[in-house]
Parts: sequence; C-alpha cells; structure tokens
Amino acid sequence: MTFSISINDAGVIRLSIEGELDAVTVSDLRSEIEKLLMRQIGRVEVDLTQLRMLDSSGVGALVSLYKQVRARGGEVVVLGLRDQPLAIFRLLRLDRVMVGAELKSPTPTAPSKHSS
Repeated sequence: MTFSISINDAGVIRLSIEGELDAVTVSDLRSEIEKLLMRQIGRVEVDLTQLRMLDSSGVGALVSLYKQVRARGGEVVVLGLRDQPLAIFRLLRLDRVMVGAELKSPTPTAPSKHSS
C-alpha cells in the first residue's frame, strides 16, 4: 500500500490510497491519520480510485477517521470506490454515509399502493 496526503488552497485534505489496505499495511496509515487529526479539519476526501483490496482492518481505519473528523465538526467523503472495496462498502452499508454522491446507493422506495 502507498498513500499520499495533500491539502488544496481551500484547505481540503485529500488522502489517496493505492494497492491493498489490510492488517499488514494499516499501521502506517493509522499513524498518518493521527498526525492529520492534530490539525483543524473541515473536509477530508479519501480517494480510493487505486485501491485494489480492503479488509476489516482497513475498514476500521477509515471508519475511525470518519468518526474522529465528524466529532470535530468536519466532513469525510470517500471517492473512487470500485471493485472489491466498493463491494465491502456496500455490504457494510458504509456507502450510505461515507461515499460521495456519485456512488451512493439509491434509497429503496416502497411500492405505491393503488386503491380500487
């Protein structure tokens, strides 16, 4: 796994993660997340376009980031989910709270009832 962190002119933090985010690699990311959380955070965009595999340890790190940023009044948006990571997010229903609008699952609607 490799990752990069950048901050744009508007102060939005972009965390891009590539490869596999699993029990073996997550400790490196967690230490960087801890450093990030020491600053004032408004919005964090997590770019997973190049992420091939995500396990429960990786999910835990992303959920932890989400919860801590939200507790400080910030926002976390996950972008670029596809393949196995997308399947995990949908299975855990994280796509309903952490994913950018382009990938949010449609909200199921109840069938309309017609009276005769």
